[in-house]
Amino acid sequence: MIQSLNEQKRVFKLADINTDQIDLLHVMQKVEDVTSQKELAERVGFNVGKVNYVIKELLGKGYIKAENFVKSSNKRAYKYVLTGDGLKNKILLTEKYIAIKKLEYEELQENLNLDKRRGIAVNEYVITNIKEALK
Repeated sequence: MIQSLNEQKRVFKLADINTDQIDLLHVMQKVEDVTSQKELAERVGFNVGKVNYVIKELLGKGYIKAENFVKSSNKRAYKYVLTGDGLKNKILLTEKYIAIKKLEYEELQENLNLDKRRGIAVNEYVITNIKEALK
């Protein structure tokens, strides 16, 4: 995984996505499955305040709409539903997020291959030195 903040920002820039959009994506992925912001917060790993902030952003952008449960005794319970624009944006953000993860994977794979080559070289060096010492 990319460790440094600068490296993460570079990858986000390449994929044309920012951390706020990643947060929106995480919420949009689960928003239709829950009836409370507390439950949504638990599912996406955010605190309730952050979920509230993100939901307001999504509502403001027209990506989700809130519907009251007519038959519910709790009139504060809402069902959040993705709109057409919300679905389009979710697809776009998901594609960008996948692009980031692919870049991270490729970087990890390169580092792994480099470490393996280094390990082989070190092993050969150690074996050569042991042979020399045994002569």
